Amino acid sequence: MLSMLSEDLVRRGHTVTVLAAVPHFPSGRVEERYRRGVWQWSVENGVRVCRVRVPSGDRASLCHRLWTFIVYQCLSTLAGLRLKYDVVLITNPAIETFLPFIVLAWLRRKLAVFCVWDLYPEVGVQLGIFRSRVVIKLVKTLEDFCLRRARWVQTLAEGFIPNLQLRAASAERVVWIPPWLDTEFIRPMPRLDEVFVVLYAGNIGLSQGLESVLDAARQLAADASIRFVLVGDGPARTGLEALAAEMGLSNVTFLPFQPRERLPEVLASADLALVSLLAGIGTGSLPSKTYTYLASGRAILAITDEGSELWRLIERSQGGRCIRSGEPNSLAASVLDLKENPKILEEMGWNGRQYVVAHHSRQSACEKFEMLLSAALEKKPA
Repeated sequence: MLSMLSEDLVRRGHTVTVLAAVPHFPSGRVEERYRRGVWQWSVENGVRVCRVRVPSGDRASLCHRLWTFIVYQCLSTLAGLRLKYDVVLITNPAIETFLPFIVLAWLRRKLAVFCVWDLYPEVGVQLGIFRSRVVIKLVKTLEDFCLRRARWVQTLAEGFIPNLQLRAASAERVVWIPPWLDTEFIRPMPRLDEVFVVLYAGNIGLSQGLESVLDAARQLAADASIRFVLVGDGPARTGLEALAAEMGLSNVTFLPFQPRERLPEVLASADLALVSLLAGIGTGSLPSKTYTYLASGRAILAITDEGSELWRLIERSQGGRCIRSGEPNSLAASVLDLKENPKILEEMGWNGRQYVVAHHSRQSACEKFEMLLSAALEKKPA
């Protein structure tokens, strides 16, 4: 999303520089071509980009992930010190971006927009990543420091606003700009498979709880017309592949991440798209892949906490169906029911597409961010 926002701001006459880590998500492995030098500078579609070298390793290791955070923060801060700019737009969690925030925004007295796309430390606690009270307190302290000192706090989820207003000690500085995507690139396409494909595409991590998807696949294994396809990578993939093999699931296929230009084709292979979150995660997280599925015109089966942001989005868009997390029997039953009702699937897909085009286009998001940045500059003290 930030790539689109940066390019669109440039088209509107702004100068944009992006400081980012070299590609390493979600596996943690850095390709050989990105292991040359500390910083790699380039200009891409009018945007100046600095890719910062980070260690290559296993992202499932918390020690490696922490080391990556430290290296990225130090090197990106050094790169930023050589730049001239008016406003800093920085994403959370602060555990990954605190040093750039404090040096490039707070100490240099630059205006900051702090973008909150997941709630921390809540998400880490719910996943069991943050267990120590000291660590939880540290993560919250860093996050609150940024929330209280940013000129604006932008969030993707409307449901996060009360929490953020309390922690930022301000109501007027918290702004909801919902997720955006390129609805011309991601668009409905004809189906590419004759079997009924249940697709999950994205990060295969700790928060998805995809074990219940394998359990549902086991229940439906006798139906040769149904296939589950998991596209992506992440710290949980190896364990899921082993579990699928142990369960003897011939109706489950794992595929690696595909190039971005093939994304519409990947989505076109689906009859039903899955968005899955562990129980308790839905209150602090809203997977951006949901909007991509909606834009592709594919019906969604959302596995999440009842009443969560994801649950409300599916109800609001009428683009799918929701079931509670950790209920593989309900998942299997819903897959069977929707497979037998292609007209319902088609209607859900159409509803979702219309909703995204109306509310989540990249043009709309860019206009809102431009207004936010302009308002920040207008209120800058002399």
